[in-house]
Amino acid sequence: MIELGVNIDHVATLREARKGVAPDVIAAAKVCELAGAHQITVHLRQDRRHMQDRDVELLAQVLQVRLNLEMAAVDEIITIARRIHPTTVCLVPENREEVTTEGGLDVASQKERLGEVVRGFHEDGVNVSMFIDPDLDQVDASAAVQADFVELHTGAYANASEDERPAEVDRIATAAKYAIDAGLIFNAGHGLTVRNLAPIAALHGLNEVNIGHDIIARAVFISLGSAVREILDILESYSD
Repeated sequence: MIELGVNIDHVATLREARKGVAPDVIAAAKVCELAGAHQITVHLRQDRRHMQDRDVELLAQVLQVRLNLEMAAVDEIITIARRIHPTTVCLVPENREEVTTEGGLDVASQKERLGEVVRGFHEDGVNVSMFIDPDLDQVDASAAVQADFVELHTGAYANASEDERPAEVDRIATAAKYAIDAGLIFNAGHGLTVRNLAPIAALHGLNEVNIGHDIIARAVFISLGSAVREILDILESYSD
């Protein structure tokens, strides 16, 4: 089955709006886990705008499913990640001014540095994913630094007009095949929703999607567990 990682950053965003304790990030993660999510994804940003260090530490202790830590490849966050030992780290670009992650990581321009980061995590038994645009040069670079996964950025697809979307799907499909042929595992994420997921779920070789905002937004109306399950239903219908 195509697996689902649920990004719960926006649960922490709501909590941080009042700088209190509610809603509880750990409780939200467990609801997603019980609803059938295969993975919990969180982004520990350098500015700590939503997830805090303690959140990540507690999640690493209590989850029965995988923990996927999105992070910039900076020394402070690398040190934290190596201490808590998530199942996977997903290296992403990070801009303090952005509302959400904008564009994929430029692996090609920093292969030496990222190769060192990947080797360090592999020494700890942690898998590494590169969050990249569906660009063949970036796929090549991800393979060159010996990443385990690429998560192809689906933001351009999600933001495209109806007429533009087939071309964006083709671009993702081409990069996905190229990645698989290079020995990488193909994941996808960013801007995916219950309404636009199907064409991505139908792509050959898709291993996993990571979805956050849409699930948390729909949870306001239909509950968090139900929002997770409706995504799982779509993924199951496209799984081999």
